[in-house]
Amino acid sequence: MDEKEYKISTKCVQAGYRPENGGPRQIPIVQSTTFKYDTGEDMGRLFDLEASGYFYTRLQNPTNDYVAAKIAALEGGTAAMLTSSGQAANFFALFNICETGSHIVASSSIYGGTFNLIAVTMKKMGIDVTFVSPDAGEEELNAAFRENTRAVFGESIANPALTVLDIEKFAQVAHAHGVPLIVDNTFPTPVNLRPIEWGADIVTHSTTKYMDGHGVAVGGAIVDSGNFDWMAHADKYPGLCEPDDSYHGIIYAERFGQEGAFITKATTQLMRDLGSIQSPQNAFYLNLGLESLHVRMPRHVENGRAVAEFLRTRPEVEFVNYPGLPGNPYTELARKYMPNGGCGVVAFELKGGRGAAERFMRALQLIAIETHVADARSCCLNPASTTHRQLTEEQLKEAGIPAGLIRLSCGLEDKEDLIADITQALEVSA
Repeated sequence: MDEKEYKISTKCVQAGYRPENGGPRQIPIVQSTTFKYDTGEDMGRLFDLEASGYFYTRLQNPTNDYVAAKIAALEGGTAAMLTSSGQAANFFALFNICETGSHIVASSSIYGGTFNLIAVTMKKMGIDVTFVSPDAGEEELNAAFRENTRAVFGESIANPALTVLDIEKFAQVAHAHGVPLIVDNTFPTPVNLRPIEWGADIVTHSTTKYMDGHGVAVGGAIVDSGNFDWMAHADKYPGLCEPDDSYHGIIYAERFGQEGAFITKATTQLMRDLGSIQSPQNAFYLNLGLESLHVRMPRHVENGRAVAEFLRTRPEVEFVNYPGLPGNPYTELARKYMPNGGCGVVAFELKGGRGAAERFMRALQLIAIETHVADARSCCLNPASTTHRQLTEEQLKEAGIPAGLIRLSCGLEDKEDLIADITQALEVSA
């Protein structure tokens, strides 16, 4: 039976690594910066990309490659790579096809750090952006494109606004303009949503979240679908379709084809020069999390929905945002893309605004205040004063993040204990 035919749960456990006869059953941690070769010619072929292998962990490492292969299998992609963080993954995915003078179309409803990366840091590099509402119609989306647009970016479930991206619509518009759609799929994970099946070309992850699942290792991943035809749009992507002088004139799209060009360039060029590698030890931890991802995600969803339904009954709460709840504006999209549920993150606003949010969080006993989300232990924060504090009030409004919003990540505890802790904290916050 081919690995591609396995169910998602089997891929979580088995994909990416096949031990040889007498080899280690678990993915080995290759904790080495360098690799030994018998001759300089052997190593030279690696530097010329004429042979596969390893010579320096800043570029590639066997442990990382095993785990990246598992994530590629989970997402249904053809190639993948690990990065030091989710932020690095998004930067590499965009910068791999953008340069000074390029333009990006991005959903305005994305994680604050990614918004800042695109709107501020990449703008300093000469890469411009037009932000559009995740709810934008095709006419508005089409109007955002320019002659120099090179990518469309969005989050499948936005952090923390919990808007649901209409992946199919965004993909169709992106492809009509000859550019790829990049989707950050951190919150649903491939257990609940696989964007490539809906037209996305590149998928990114902060593996720090549900994929790791235990809050022990920061990391990121990029997966290429292998579906975007770079050579058909060669004038837009010279980095992939014209000779790379730093690698003896290699043309990535010709040498490695649609299925391997994007990740090969990101590895051999960006990782070589910027060095945002994930450590082999962290990759090992990540794989341990992946092996139980299919078991954990349903419990996160169960707890998230139970807490969301409870919060809707409380007089202290202004509104509750959880995709899939009756009346939620993204219920239909959530059902379309994530019939088994999305994630365990709930966003809600207290009627007392930021002050009530601060009182609520101080009163919590079981649920911790953390700059984190999506692991086994429940946690919460106020995005306006933490992860999104660099945004202006207008930008907060555009991103769907009121100043008094609470982002609550429901872990794997008993849902009745979570609701009891929330109940006593709400009583204090009023």
